[in-house]
Amino acid sequence: MELNGPGNRAIEMSADPQRSSVTEPLQPDQDQRKCGNLVAYWILGLCNNFGYVVMLSAAHDILSQNFNQNSEEESSSHSEDNSTRECNPTSTGAILLADILPSLAIKILAPFFPFLVHVRMLMVVVLAAVGFLLVALSTREWIAVLGVACTSLGSGLGEVTLLSYSSVFDKNVISTWSSGTGAAGILGASSYAGLTSLGLSAADSLLLMLIVPVVMAATFWFLLRTPGSRLHAWRSVIHCSNIDEEKTQQRPSSASVTESETSAVESAQLLTVIEKFKSIPPLLVYMIPLGLVYLFEYFINQGLFELIYFPNIWLTLHEQYRWLQVDYQIGVFLSRSSVNLFVVRKLWVLALLQFLNVIFFTFEAVYLFVPSVWIVFAVVLWEGLLGGAAYVNTFYRISVEVPFEKREFSMGITSLSDSIGIGLAGAIALPVHNILCQLPKPY
Repeated sequence: MELNGPGNRAIEMSADPQRSSVTEPLQPDQDQRKCGNLVAYWILGLCNNFGYVVMLSAAHDILSQNFNQNSEEESSSHSEDNSTRECNPTSTGAILLADILPSLAIKILAPFFPFLVHVRMLMVVVLAAVGFLLVALSTREWIAVLGVACTSLGSGLGEVTLLSYSSVFDKNVISTWSSGTGAAGILGASSYAGLTSLGLSAADSLLLMLIVPVVMAATFWFLLRTPGSRLHAWRSVIHCSNIDEEKTQQRPSSASVTESETSAVESAQLLTVIEKFKSIPPLLVYMIPLGLVYLFEYFINQGLFELIYFPNIWLTLHEQYRWLQVDYQIGVFLSRSSVNLFVVRKLWVLALLQFLNVIFFTFEAVYLFVPSVWIVFAVVLWEGLLGGAAYVNTFYRISVEVPFEKREFSMGITSLSDSIGIGLAGAIALPVHNILCQLPKPY
């Protein structure tokens, strides 16, 4: 293996499936490294999305502490009037926008900047920690929003960086990364709910979660076995070494690099801004379906879930909302872990099926016609399965279908399509929430 590029990128050539025929059988040390990297990417996916999920789970608490001190009184007043719907004054789409727009901005800009992976990851860890601290210790509205924005920036930068960096590892890290991001949904939502149910305040619960950025840093710099020497990995945080210095750090078992591999790496290094823009149109076959799936599912989650209510069951309105979110995250986790079992080639089918879910939940929010909450739980699980499948299959297909020299950029730029979809969903959810809340109850 050989380290190349101004962004201290290291390319492990056995990671490219198109050239697997020229690689030698894995040695025991390589097997151990591959397994460690798969585990590392699962943990990194978990930690990267953890803060994003927690901020959405804590949205009601953030609003009640900083934006609406009398939310409980207003909620009870709504419940006394049987002619009006159970609605919060502001849609949960508001916190969704604060949690996604900074991430979207960083995903748009990051692929066009130098790929200094260690500098980027340092920023990701710091932003995640600062986000938890600001929200937990906030005394004013703008401080809490700033904390959510910091979490969003860290999550967006982490996703675009680690997805791009995955191009230098075995393609299966995409599967473990996706599984880890799915697990973040379950663990993030359940850990916050569990800690608060044990009597901890929202602030103390968020402060305890500062362990997550620490775990992320330890995983990236100690568990992840980057191609090249450990000394160079740390030295590359500060500056880039020349090729002669890198060769002195190489392991004897990986000193051989084929001519085609060297050419591919050099092509990746010389990819200009114009060439990057020209690479975007072919990626639309991945980006459009992924963006549509996320638009549809987040409109359901943040625009319609809170308007679906089954009275006189064992769950209150707020408990129903939280358990629907957990149900959705379970579906996402299961499907994001499935790419090694089967691959979905026709991504547009997933977008079409998710649109059918939008129709179902819109009619349910308006007419409340479903007779049992269990039917809604089943459809929400299906919604999560579609969303997770769209994510993991999109990036898996890029990892095996896009030419090696364009793969890093393609991973990064495609990751912004889901953020665009989520941002649009949050913007649409706000007026739709207000319109539906003005409708009388259907019973």
